[in-house]
Amino acid sequence: MSIPKEPRQLMINIMYLVLTAMLALNVSAEIFNAFKVLDQGLVQSNLALDSSNQPMQQAIYEAAKAKPSFQKYADRVEPIRKEAQLLSDYISAIKDSLIAESGGFVLDPDTQQYTEALVGEKNTDVTTRILVDNPIEEGLVDGIGEELRTKLLAFKSNIANYIDKEDIDNFRPNIAINIDDSTWKEAGKASWSHMNFEYMPVQAVIPIFNKYINDVKSTEAAVLNYLGKKVGIGKEDVVFGDFTVVAAPKKSYVIKGEPYTADVFLTASAGSDSRTKVELSINGRPLQVDRSGIGQYTINTSTPGPQTYTAVAKVYNPVTEKTSTYKKNFTYEVGERSVAISPTKMNVFYIGVDNPVEISAAGTNSNTLQVNMSGAGGGSIKKAANGSFVVNVKTPTGKNETAKVNVIAEGMNVTKEFRVKRIPDPIPQLSKSKGGSMSRGEFKLQKGLFAVLENFDFEASCDIKEFILVRVPKRGDATVVINKGGRYTSEATALVQKAKTSDKFYFEDIKCKCPGDTRLRDLGLMLFHIK
Repeated sequence: MSIPKEPRQLMINIMYLVLTAMLALNVSAEIFNAFKVLDQGLVQSNLALDSSNQPMQQAIYEAAKAKPSFQKYADRVEPIRKEAQLLSDYISAIKDSLIAESGGFVLDPDTQQYTEALVGEKNTDVTTRILVDNPIEEGLVDGIGEELRTKLLAFKSNIANYIDKEDIDNFRPNIAINIDDSTWKEAGKASWSHMNFEYMPVQAVIPIFNKYINDVKSTEAAVLNYLGKKVGIGKEDVVFGDFTVVAAPKKSYVIKGEPYTADVFLTASAGSDSRTKVELSINGRPLQVDRSGIGQYTINTSTPGPQTYTAVAKVYNPVTEKTSTYKKNFTYEVGERSVAISPTKMNVFYIGVDNPVEISAAGTNSNTLQVNMSGAGGGSIKKAANGSFVVNVKTPTGKNETAKVNVIAEGMNVTKEFRVKRIPDPIPQLSKSKGGSMSRGEFKLQKGLFAVLENFDFEASCDIKEFILVRVPKRGDATVVINKGGRYTSEATALVQKAKTSDKFYFEDIKCKCPGDTRLRDLGLMLFHIK
């Protein structure tokens, strides 16, 4: 019987290490797509292991019936199967919990069916809370990740129960479980789970758990293979029957003119037998296949839009001396570089406030963008902490003048024009009123005037600097007080306290100052009738 061992497992480990290292460098969304492709390959590989382990178990039972001395090996089949299944189910439950806590799967609005995409694929809080911070027992700080580590190590240790003592040393290289306790200690991390799961995106952690399941199933397969040999089953008797073609692209979205590159390979048992021959081709063009069964496909791109190619794998089975063919279609998208300059709030810049602007460049590293301002308005632009930009301007533009935001990005030079205006005039208010009738009690409770910017989307405020307060009683002469500032002075307060029914109060020559103003603004007058 033939079951894949170290070459396949080593390839999976290396692929995940490379993707994790690239993620640590904050590489863009293409890496998340690569994690998805890797995860799909692991899931397919796990299914293939399940389908191959079952016939091996049956073969061992049949061999034990023919020779009683083989029964002790057959008695080990069910315990290793149950132990592997329990650990696989435990790991799957953690994985399902992460997916559920991060929002589940994305619902396709057109089909109303759930897709394979995750709502919270970039969520790092869930992984940290469940795997690192969530205590196993009351009073402990180690998260469920440490419990997982303990169970994996226990499973690895228990394998010795299924292998004869004289064979255990030679068998150890077949145990796929590998817990690295040196790296996190050397890095000064608090624990193994801190090193592997803290602030890791959900989409990056899911393949880790599928890999652990793969390690468990691969180890179970290795034990069954060992037991099979002990009962006289030759390695040529069983060959995997489940294969799938996988393409792992370096980027699933490329810019026109850039090459599209993907590693194409078979999951499950490609390369597991030195006599197995694998041939790969893309759209009929043969690929060179390395020892691990991987062929690299590279093509220059020139036409924008979705692109499709067909991968074909032909596998020669040394047992049946037959060649099986597997075919699968893959897609990627070719885009063009472009720059977009979009005001976040309004298509105009206002003096005295921060004007947010979003600048995006498809197919270009945002760190290479060159951004500046020209034209009228005396503007300047700087990058904000959240990656957007902020524009500040000083003077209004004339009839035929504009302020210009200029972006240079890898050969593209894009300019967008904006008008520059002063902040609109605010509305003076007393209490909640702009004038009219007001009860004597409410009128006497007010402490002064304030200015309100109505329907203005920016965070800005204008200050009342002065006004003239005039009291005209029903019978008698008018009294005038000049008030500096928006809050009543003592003289204005004394005049307000004299208010009686039928009095009229005029607020005249109301002056205010808004951000960016060099002169005071005249807001007119307000008239109140005292009830």
